[in-house]
Amino acid sequence: MPTYEYACPKCGHEFELFQSMRDEPLKKCPKCKKTGVKRLVGGGAGLIFKGTGFYITDYKNKRAGGAEPKSGGDTKPAAPAKAAADTGKK
Repeated sequence: MPTYEYACPKCGHEFELFQSMRDEPLKKCPKCKKTGVKRLVGGGAGLIFKGTGFYITDYKNKRAGGAEPKSGGDTKPAAPAKAAADTGKK
């Protein structure tokens, strides 16, 4: 549910109200009780991230001994496989 900003042009009172998007805009000022309150165009709050998973460090696995896991770009190429003829038999 968003927070809407209102202003009363008669008494100058500005306030915010937390209400559903389906609710009708207010018409009466809570301070002077006169009609004519206007809903202001607000910038709103920015997107808020809560919890884990928003940083690259949140996904790293913790290994015993403090060794960091290797990512795809840090791996070494595999050692070439030995040929069947080179099995050490003479």
